[in-house]
Amino acid sequence: MKLTLEFAKPEDATELAELRVLAMRPSLEKIGRFDAERARQRLLGSFVAEYTRLIKLDGLLAGFLVQRPQDNDLLLDHFYLHPDFQQRGLGSVAIKLVLAEADALGKIIHVGALRDSDANRFYLRHGFVLREVAEFDNYYLRYPRSPS
Repeated sequence: MKLTLEFAKPEDATELAELRVLAMRPSLEKIGRFDAERARQRLLGSFVAEYTRLIKLDGLLAGFLVQRPQDNDLLLDHFYLHPDFQQRGLGSVAIKLVLAEADALGKIIHVGALRDSDANRFYLRHGFVLREVAEFDNYYLRYPRSPS
């Protein structure tokens, strides 16, 4: 099993928007806010291929993440796994690659998660700290670690 992060191409946008809808649906339905078109447009309206990485498992698209510059830090703006690839440890492998890159750059990473989403435990488990609680989302940050 080999997991890789590959840069997206502009033509990947539509497929990734559909993957986002599949991945977000359960969490958004839980809080009564699922709207497939809105979920697609949130990604398509800000899609930049150079900030988007495809998460591939043995060459198959398992998910994607979007990490963009934000002031002097990084914003993990999207991070989704297709439902068929969830609960297999792939998210942990992918986030560790992203965190290692941020650590090498000495960058803080910011991320938001729906308040009732399992993503909250995921981010806490990977060293993020809660910064702010809003109506629908929790906002976290992770400070860079020194190489050991």
